[in-house]
Amino acid sequence: MNRTTRREVLADIGKGMLTTSIGAGLASEIGISHALADGDSKTINFGHLEPLVEMMQVNSADKMLPLVISAVNKGTSTKDVVAAAALANARTFGGEDYIGFHAFMAMAPAYQMTRELPSNKSLLPVLKVLYRSTNQIQAKGGKAAETLHNLEASPDAMSGSFASNLRDAARRGDMSTSESIFDVAFQQSPKQAYDAIQALAHDDTDVHRVVLTYRAWDLLGLTGMEYAHTSLRQTVHYAVTTEARRIKAGYPESGIRKTLPLLIDRYRLTDIKFGRKTGDDKWINELCSTMLNSSPDDSANAMAHAIQDGYSHASVGEALSLASTRRVLTDPGRSVAYPGKPIGSVHGDSVGVHASDSSNAWRNISKYCNETNAVLGMVVGAYHLTIATQNDWRSRQPYDVFEHAEKTVVSDPGSMLKQLDGAIRENRQAQAAAIVKQYVISNHAERPLFDLLLKFAISEDGALHAEKYYRTVAEEYARTRKSLRWEHLAALARVTASEYGKRADGYELACDILKVSS
Repeated sequence: MNRTTRREVLADIGKGMLTTSIGAGLASEIGISHALADGDSKTINFGHLEPLVEMMQVNSADKMLPLVISAVNKGTSTKDVVAAAALANARTFGGEDYIGFHAFMAMAPAYQMTRELPSNKSLLPVLKVLYRSTNQIQAKGGKAAETLHNLEASPDAMSGSFASNLRDAARRGDMSTSESIFDVAFQQSPKQAYDAIQALAHDDTDVHRVVLTYRAWDLLGLTGMEYAHTSLRQTVHYAVTTEARRIKAGYPESGIRKTLPLLIDRYRLTDIKFGRKTGDDKWINELCSTMLNSSPDDSANAMAHAIQDGYSHASVGEALSLASTRRVLTDPGRSVAYPGKPIGSVHGDSVGVHASDSSNAWRNISKYCNETNAVLGMVVGAYHLTIATQNDWRSRQPYDVFEHAEKTVVSDPGSMLKQLDGAIRENRQAQAAAIVKQYVISNHAERPLFDLLLKFAISEDGALHAEKYYRTVAEEYARTRKSLRWEHLAALARVTASEYGKRADGYELACDILKVSS
């Protein structure tokens, strides 16, 4: 089906869905226009989700939350609410707005968090993220300020690989050519396009490139594959706009652009596959130590060598993940205060949280891309982990949370959780981490501990990262060996104690609407 025909079909679907998906009364109540029925060739149409998408663009955040609850009460699923919010965000920002793309990246984690909550509170994490996204949509100008529009049909003829052509066009800051290349690749298949945009993620040590690349595909489980074009296109926009800014400012290119080709040649990375070797604890700790204490080039080299040596994706990914978590546990904390981020804090865009979210993204991307891209992703991830702290910690000693921790004086799980709650509320990062370490290695029940940390991940602002980091830790804990996985939850406890004290915008309103305690 060509692009024009598909657009016309979706427009026709949307006309009927204006009234059938949420009801004529609610469609009028939420302020949806009838521009959809006009078949505007410029506007990307999201079919049966279009009414909800437009709702997210035309209403203030304060008005939007009760409208979402009203829609849910009338039968709209939470899945459709999150899908519509993600598409509204993508259509408005196109991956070019800092707060906007952070909200987009938090939507799938927020949806996953709903499954960990009792039914009366399950919508809280979703409403929190929707409030943030809608606020930023209105700040930009709402529906009238959309970044992404329908593309004109792209020519099919193209020499060379999609990945290299896309990478080269993005390096020039050439949006038109980059979008055309992406579009042609997408016309072959969404998977073809996704493998092509991996070249953009490999081309810079930028946490947002890799996490946005991962989340753009991850959200297709909610939005449906029919909207993959809009979701994946954000990665192209992000890479091209950041590259254009780099060129304009005269900043140097990322060192990975020289290192990766050398490692590809040295280890034949485009020809090898992950092996079946499983690293033991000693091997994991040694690779972690190398990545944490080496130059970016040497860290990437160590990862490439491990892959060539036949270690499995699970083993090298586990090492990358644990090394990132150890960045959180040894982070000296901020030396300069920022709004919502005092001196000594480690939440938000700290090097450890960024490294952890990045390593989680690299591991998860491998489920969707080809094996060559998965191999290269692990190597770039190792380089990225090391470069993140080359300048930030150059003149400061790493911090050991356990050296600074007060002694845990209780041993029963209930008392330990109560002590942890108090440490978090008093911002005692070291003690919070130490309590969690003792709790986990004592083999106490996991769910009560997760419930406590989840509560704060929802209520606190977290400087745009609370939802992503909570889910990063939950995933990495589940796939890390028992002897070492306590480190992930100890790191989450430290970050939770760091972020406590700044309530998330919209959280109290969401609690009031749902009639639950805040």
